[in-house]
Amino acid sequence: MASTLVSPIQIAPRLDYSMLRKASVGFGLFFVFISPACPDPLALGVGAFTPWLILRLVGTPTMPAAIAYYLLSQWLQVFARAFLALVDGEPMANSIYGPWVADAYWYMLASTVTLAFACKVVLGGIKPPTEQNWSAHLYWRPVDVFIVYLGSNVITQFASLTFGGALFQFFDAIARFKIMAAFLLFTSVMSVSRGWPFLFAVLGIEILSGMTGLLGDFRGVFVFLGTAALAAQIRWTARTTGYAALATFALVILALFWTSVKVEYRDIATGGSESQAFQSSLSDRAGYMVGRILGVGDIDWGAASKALLERLAYVDITGLVINVDLASAEQGKMRQWGDAVSHVFQPRFLFPDKAALSDTEVFIRLTKADVLENMRGGTSISVGYMAENYVDLGFPGMLGGVFAVGLLVALVIRFFFSFDVPWMVRQGTALAFVYSICASGLEVSMPKILGSAFTFAVAYGLALKFAFPVGQRWLEARARKAADREATIRRVRSLFRGGGPL
Repeated sequence: MASTLVSPIQIAPRLDYSMLRKASVGFGLFFVFISPACPDPLALGVGAFTPWLILRLVGTPTMPAAIAYYLLSQWLQVFARAFLALVDGEPMANSIYGPWVADAYWYMLASTVTLAFACKVVLGGIKPPTEQNWSAHLYWRPVDVFIVYLGSNVITQFASLTFGGALFQFFDAIARFKIMAAFLLFTSVMSVSRGWPFLFAVLGIEILSGMTGLLGDFRGVFVFLGTAALAAQIRWTARTTGYAALATFALVILALFWTSVKVEYRDIATGGSESQAFQSSLSDRAGYMVGRILGVGDIDWGAASKALLERLAYVDITGLVINVDLASAEQGKMRQWGDAVSHVFQPRFLFPDKAALSDTEVFIRLTKADVLENMRGGTSISVGYMAENYVDLGFPGMLGGVFAVGLLVALVIRFFFSFDVPWMVRQGTALAFVYSICASGLEVSMPKILGSAFTFAVAYGLALKFAFPVGQRWLEARARKAADREATIRRVRSLFRGGGPL
């Protein structure tokens, strides 16, 4: 295994779980300091120190980097509710859904720690890679990995043609292959400091495609970049700090811009229809975005910031579920788990008459809320898997259900790490899987988590066993040819300088 994983002596600090844990202490202390100004000081203070506890649990040398994203992204959506209370100057218990929001905050905060326990149990003892296995990606040429990334985009486009069919989830998993390709490119470039134009090209492609898509998935590439930096354990310098600050600033600005334009953009993109099918051309969508960029001065950044924070804080919906009080109707019947399991083990290509599960219908049933506004542009809304576990099991029983979800996610990742492929390929596969269930944050439902877990295990198990070895041989052959060519050039140049027979 590479010395960065085993050596206690390092020339410069490296981005790893230990550094994240130290940073989380500073984060927690800052919010504890300002918590007296918050309407919910205890919620803010405890929430701010939860990342330290999470990282303390999972921060082993071989813990997959994707786990940091998985757990911290779940925590962030919960903690954002306490921060929103600070911005509003109003306790969570005084919000429109009353004291149930405060209950939901604590239940969901405890659930994030429960997920960390599950990851620790399953992934805490992963065997360290050999040095050759860990460093295999360092010998691949960035240009070749970039070619793989471009090819993966073709695969993604092909897979998207099957969306809505019987094999939707399988091809949706295949479409995530570009995440692994981007991750491998990022780790390679940041490790050897060569091939930066390819890295920036991927950033540009992903941002542009995300901004002209329907769901604004431009943020994904920042997740891939950050996770790759953690997996590669890059040296952390003053320059790195500057780059990280710049990337964070760019992500926030893009998120605020998207928040301000997404409703109008989706109306244009879908022609006002209640579907996710594009009714306008790419040039029309891009033209609209360019026009809004040119008129960026007209954006109300304050309103966009508030709207983004409210969208991020996914606690009120769980509070709404608690408020409805379904104890006498559904608690104890395990309907949510039953629907999720039956949906997964009745594949549509074998059961074509299987009724579709609608997140929005489940939302209406569990909250009794009007979601007409949330359905604009074909988007849907879900109560999320934590609220679904509350409905089935109450509290603290829901922690058992959440622990089971965490075990399932961790077991799939452990399965990927059982393959004898380069360490960064395993890391990239784990990231592709985790992002598939985390891109929507806490909003993801249990059927989607269970479905993604099984389809990813099958699709990427086959890929790691049969397809990737072919790609690895191609990458290594290309690297050897390039190395031989460079060696030949050096020999010829030395002959010229030495006055040889040529």
